[in-house]
Amino acid sequence: MPRSPAQSHPDPTGPDRITGSVERVTFHSEETGFAVLKVKVRGHKELVAVVGTLPSISPGEWLEAEGKWHIDPKHGQQFKAEQLRTTHPDTLEGIEKYLGSGLIKGIGPVYAEKLVKAFGKDVFDVIDNRSALLLKIDGIGAGRRTAIKEAWSEHKFVRDIMTFLLSHGVSTARAFRIYKTYGEKAIETVMADPYCLARDIRGIGFKTADQIALQMGISHDSDLRARAGVEYALQELTSDGHCAYPRNALCEETVKLLDIPPDIIEAAIDHGVENRRLVVDPDRHGEPLIYLKTLHFAETSFATDMLRLAHGTHPCPPIQVDKAITWVQDQVKLELAPSQQSAIRQAVAAKVMIITGGPGVGKTTIVNSILKIFRAKKLQVCLCAPTGRAAKRMSETTGMTAKTIHRLLEFDPKTGQFKHNEDKKLAGDVFVIDEASMIDIVLAHQLIRAIPKRAAVVWVGDIDQLPSVGPGTVLRDLIDCNQFAVCRLTEVFRQAAESAIITNAHRVNRGEVPVMPEPETPGQKVSSDFYFMSQDDPDVAAERLVQMVKHSLPKRFGLDPIEHVQIITPMQKGVLGARALNVALQAALNPTGDSIERFGYHYRVGDKVMQMVNDYQKDVFNGDSGRITEINATDRTLRVRFEHRSVEYDFQELDELSLSYAITVHKSQGSEYPFVILPMHTQHYILLQRNLLYTALTRGKKFVLLLGSAKAVAIAVRNADSRQRVTLLKERLQAGG
Repeated sequence: MPRSPAQSHPDPTGPDRITGSVERVTFHSEETGFAVLKVKVRGHKELVAVVGTLPSISPGEWLEAEGKWHIDPKHGQQFKAEQLRTTHPDTLEGIEKYLGSGLIKGIGPVYAEKLVKAFGKDVFDVIDNRSALLLKIDGIGAGRRTAIKEAWSEHKFVRDIMTFLLSHGVSTARAFRIYKTYGEKAIETVMADPYCLARDIRGIGFKTADQIALQMGISHDSDLRARAGVEYALQELTSDGHCAYPRNALCEETVKLLDIPPDIIEAAIDHGVENRRLVVDPDRHGEPLIYLKTLHFAETSFATDMLRLAHGTHPCPPIQVDKAITWVQDQVKLELAPSQQSAIRQAVAAKVMIITGGPGVGKTTIVNSILKIFRAKKLQVCLCAPTGRAAKRMSETTGMTAKTIHRLLEFDPKTGQFKHNEDKKLAGDVFVIDEASMIDIVLAHQLIRAIPKRAAVVWVGDIDQLPSVGPGTVLRDLIDCNQFAVCRLTEVFRQAAESAIITNAHRVNRGEVPVMPEPETPGQKVSSDFYFMSQDDPDVAAERLVQMVKHSLPKRFGLDPIEHVQIITPMQKGVLGARALNVALQAALNPTGDSIERFGYHYRVGDKVMQMVNDYQKDVFNGDSGRITEINATDRTLRVRFEHRSVEYDFQELDELSLSYAITVHKSQGSEYPFVILPMHTQHYILLQRNLLYTALTRGKKFVLLLGSAKAVAIAVRNADSRQRVTLLKERLQAGG
């Protein structure tokens, strides 16, 4: 592209123009595109500060800017650009700086120097069209050559997408994920139907897609917008746990959301049903319920498969149950309570059974006893749980291998589906599914359809915990439908009753305020595993929490504050929410070292992080926890150690990770931690529920500290969540599928 010499000159009839090379990127936001640059402009002795908006920028690039000169009171003279354009640099110095900036994965300063020395100004053409020549460079083999070629192509397409998004007034931070989803047809796909972004791209909601659509000229009351809005409204309702929603209420929600007349929304619902994107099903009260197609299929198929599993002969050969109970009591060195003995009788007879109960009632003992009997009879037993931590705990308590449900089903990247399904069943005689309260209808369906019909299934879970984050109330419906054998364990055994954590959890579950002693003064003997520290001021409470984690607890108990202490809080927002506490705890516990800033977080080597979504390609799943072990600026990658494996992330994928010094109660489900600190304050009012407090308390293995307001604790205890999720699973099970 031909350019005029680098210059700066005023234009009395329009904006000023400057051109020059970018020497330094002082600041650039991937969210908004706002940038502060230091530019080498001919005629200016000092570097010129340029501020403006552009999708991406790297040192060495050639910049053309139109705008006005401005004197900032704090920063001095700046050029405020109304328009910014960039092109590749055409000087050898600029090209080397550009390639060495970390822009292209696999090329750092060392390789940038080698490439420019070998190919000069032709280096871009070599990478683009003659990449075989890269093999002549010392240190570049076939693998690195391919990586450089792919990264360069990806960079060009992502930049085009970012420019397109920015031109429509929206964030560019998700451009990488858009490219990964749609490839080279990304812009073409988005222009055809911008609402596809909300359906297909995690992190891009309906509002962002709607903004793009309206900027592109799609009318406010168009059929396209109404149809997308109906599906979005239904999707939002499923995030509240609903599998479906009454038609009239759905119409009202969508009208409110889109500000479109009801008749257009009604037509959009009809269109969705006619085109089989939505399914209508009569409610037990006669009003039609509207389902997303995938959820309707999951719910109906799960009910059919569960009832089919329950019929037939149990895979366990006939046994003398009384003798088996005597034998297993000798094996576990315990005398089983009548309710536990009853569970064994059910387990060897019923092909589907549910074991439910709170902490300290012997769920682990009875599961181990059942497993010993089944293994003695040479049955193949498969153990699984919804999260990695829950599966690990199951392995520890049983001495057998337990897998997450996702890993048991095995994802196939080629097909984008699980390898095990109704056509390729899992191998096994008995399947024990732990932490069943966490399992939503979609995951439950995916698991059950892969279990062979001849097998037996044992569901294990605490019905009083929080329901699944995803749609449905699977465990409760399995119990309430009265179609399957249910063992309710209620007796708290003596050793467990000595734990204040367990006794207080049961008090909360009965609607009673927990007994909350204040901690002993330093030097006194710790006499309980449960304490309450009163602090009504949330700012002071947050400061005390950080100080306790950093100083008091490690000093008193000799523990690692990152590994052994987990903050569990009701919500993300607020000074005592997970986001603010993560920033404060990171600053206190891991303040220095290699870091990268993305999506509003600083990620630093040594940080404790949690996977926030299922990533089947990486084989990591929502709720998996790990530590950052490496940040590679040249390759633009970050590595996280999860249990016994290391996983690599591109910098652009870091929205999959969140700091996890503090996590929400929902994210803690299925896990246990040695030391738990639970902030409770009235600023969490909207989420103060009995089952939330109960779930949080039962995450603590050795020690729980409640910190905050006694009033907030009392509100949570009183507030038994009465909100009903819309689902017909129980009715389908009762009706025979």
